[in-house]
This record gives sequence, C-alpha cells and structure tokens, in this order.
Amino acid sequence: MRKVVAIKYLFLAFAGVLLTTSCSRNPVTGKNQAFLMSEEREIALGTQYNPSIISTFGVYDNEVLQRFINEKGQQMARISHRSNLKFEFRLLDSPVVNAFALPGGFVYFTRGIMAHFNNEAEFAGVLGHEIGHVTGRHGAIQQRNQILAQIGLIAGVVLVKEVAQFANELGQGVQLLMLKNGRDHESQSDELGVLYSTKIGYDAREMANFFQTVSRLSGGPENSIPDFLSTHPNPLNRYERVHQLAAKAQAKLPNKDDLKINRDSYLRMIEGLTYGEDPRQGYVESNVFYHPELKFQYPIPNAWRTNNTPQQVQMAPQNGEAMIIFTLAQGTTLEEAAARIVEQFKLTVENRNNTNVNGFPAIVLKTKQVNPQTNAAIDILSYLIRDGDLIYVFHGITTPEKYPIYRSAFENTMTNFRRLTDQARLNVLPDRIRIKEVPQDGTLESTLRNFGMRAELMEELSIINGMERTAMVKKGMLIKTIGK
Repeated sequence: MRKVVAIKYLFLAFAGVLLTTSCSRNPVTGKNQAFLMSEEREIALGTQYNPSIISTFGVYDNEVLQRFINEKGQQMARISHRSNLKFEFRLLDSPVVNAFALPGGFVYFTRGIMAHFNNEAEFAGVLGHEIGHVTGRHGAIQQRNQILAQIGLIAGVVLVKEVAQFANELGQGVQLLMLKNGRDHESQSDELGVLYSTKIGYDAREMANFFQTVSRLSGGPENSIPDFLSTHPNPLNRYERVHQLAAKAQAKLPNKDDLKINRDSYLRMIEGLTYGEDPRQGYVESNVFYHPELKFQYPIPNAWRTNNTPQQVQMAPQNGEAMIIFTLAQGTTLEEAAARIVEQFKLTVENRNNTNVNGFPAIVLKTKQVNPQTNAAIDILSYLIRDGDLIYVFHGITTPEKYPIYRSAFENTMTNFRRLTDQARLNVLPDRIRIKEVPQDGTLESTLRNFGMRAELMEELSIINGMERTAMVKKGMLIKTIGK
C-alpha cells in the first residue's frame, strides 16, 4: 500500500454500460456515424471515472511538469476538432511508459513516459495522438467491442471466481475505462497527432522517432510497458508513415524551419524526475514487503506475486486459489473497524478474538461470505492491527475447501507484521533522472561510463536517451543519466 501509486501491473476495463445506438456527425471526418453514446454520455463517463484513475495511479507531485502538460494540452485542445470540450490533463505517478485518454476530454501521462521523451516535440506528438482519440470519439466507437477485465488483480494470476469477486468488493468495485484501439483508430490518431502538434508549432517528425523508443522498450529484459503496446498497436510501417504525414503537413507551412523541437529545455525540466519504482512507497525484497514512509514490514508467502496500489497491497499464488489483501480499515477503534467490515461485506462471523501482534493491538476475525445468488462461499481470515491513528487490515481469502491449506500462509504474513527499524531500509531512495552535460566528444556509451553509469544499465540508458550506444554525442550536449 502506498501513499501514492507506482503501479506496474494494471488491468483497465470498461464498466459495461448499456447505451442506445444513435447516429451523429463525427467531428473529425465530418461524416454521420453510429455511436453507442452521446457526447453528454462521453463527458459523464470521463467525469465518473477520472477520480478512479487518480486514486488508482496517484498524481505525481511536480508543479513544473504538471503546468507544462496542462499548458500544452489546453493550447492543443483549443485548435482541435472538439474545442468545445473541457479537457483535463494529468501527470500520474506510475513508472509504466503510458499515455491514455478517457472519453470526454480526460488525458493522462505517466511519469514513466515523461522520462522517455527527449524533447518537447516528442511529447507534443503523443499529446496530439491522445487528444485525437478523444476528438475522433474512439471511446464511443470502441464500446462496441471492448475487452472486459477487473482492476486490481495481479498480472499473470487468474483468481478463482469467488476470490476475485471479493477482491473486487474490497477495491470498492472500481472498474475503469481503458479501451484498446484498433489500427484504424491508431492511424487516425497518428494523423491528428501530426496535425495538432504541427499547428501549435512543433516538428512532428519527432513523434515518429518516439515510436522507435517504444519499439526498443518492447524488447527490454524487464520491460514495464506492455500497457502502452497493448493499447497502442504498433504496425511495422508506423515510423515511416508518421514521417510521411509530418512531411506532408510541413510542406504546407511557409516557415517550416521554425518548427520547435526544444530538446534542452525539456531535458532540464525533467531533471530529478523519479525513475522506475519508488521504494519510498513500498517495495518487496527477499519475500518481505517494506514501507519506509509508514515504517512497517511483513513477509510475503514464498513464490506469491505482489501488486502495490494506493488502496491496497495484493498478494496471490500463481494458481489463483487464494489471495491476501492488505489495506487501511475505516473506523476510530478496532471494534468499530471490525464491525464496519462485517456489515459492509455482509460477512458471517465464525470467530473473533482480541490479540496483540508484535506490540500492536489487534483483532482477529474468521468470517464467511456466501453469494445469495449462486450459494458460492469464501472463507476469510482478517487481522485488524492498530498503529497509532491508523488501522491496517489483512484479509486472507480462499474457498472453504482450500482454507486449511492456506491458513498457515495467511497467519505467517499477518502475525509477522512489525515495526520497520532497519535504517538502511528506512532511508532507501528512488532512482531519478539526472541530466548531465557531455564534457567531450565521444560515443554515448563511453560518455555514460565516464559519468559512472554501470555496465548493466547501458542498454536501458541508451533507450531513455533515444540513441544507440554507439551514437556520437558532442561536447556541451545534454544527456540523461540515472542517480539518486
């Protein structure tokens, strides 16, 4: 559980709202087209799910970058095909390389993708692409063939139906709209990205160059960007096509040499940007979850996968037969918190005990939940643990048949919750983007080595710099490094 999210695995899905098909004018093509939602409904959906996006990812606290994203976004929105919409632009606290949009004008960039841009023009091209999904009403169109999934389930783990259902309840039933876009929509958004970024004065050829960075990321050893590739299909000819679109758009300009790239100003702006997972918000090492900010730790069952979101930490074995969820409980006392949980999730209490967990007062609940429609049941072992003004709760969830098998794993995690006192763990710092000035001509790799970058980081550093290792860099040029 984190104060702000650095989420690596996330499934985003549509809520499945039934709407009436209507025919209206597509603002981009000018043609009449059948939509399953009106513009008012698009705006309502975006407004409805925007708070869930914010709470799921968290907002990255960087006023300079947030102001930049908003200023450029509003400038582009004003010249778009749907300038009547009230667009909102947010910088999210996620290391995943992604940008996406909700219907109605809500556009999001992760800090992960901001770390991989190498100039303002690359950002502007992707910004135009995402605005293009909104102006082209792609969310309204794609509602017809969306893919349903639930948020918050650990990547690669398919939980048994009953466990997944309760996990979703604990997550307050949150489902988000994140549609996969087909090639037609991607192609149109590429065209609009070129058009819009050119209109506000940027060199759209840089947008094509960023697609090369995305392609290189897809082959990385521990890649964290399947989200971008899954929601942004990347045809082999995309780089060439966007270059062709940019050349066509620029041919119409009287002063195409004046188009902006703004490399140095962008790089200086992202100096100090958190890069990768932020351990201050919680991390796992050697099967132990540590939270330096909240100063606690507890063990993770062996070989279980872990997913850390702002609302909860989720742990599950690969077979999906069980799950442990760690979150905050609501209430001013342990007794009140326990009563709320029982009432909220309609649980039947089979056993309840007051106890102590490594100096923390606690309540242990053994409960059962039965689905009244299917009669399917789950067994739940809950430990509510008070730490000052906060009440944490572990929920171990499985089916009644599997409960005897997983009870010991549940108890081992829950009873070993303890205060984090190791100073090395408490003082851990995240990696950050550090901008350096090249002292002399040379290759990118030799320059990075001279800055003390480790050999195993060379490929990663070459990708975030948008260059090959053997690319020549000139004295005075700015490049990205990684440091604390």
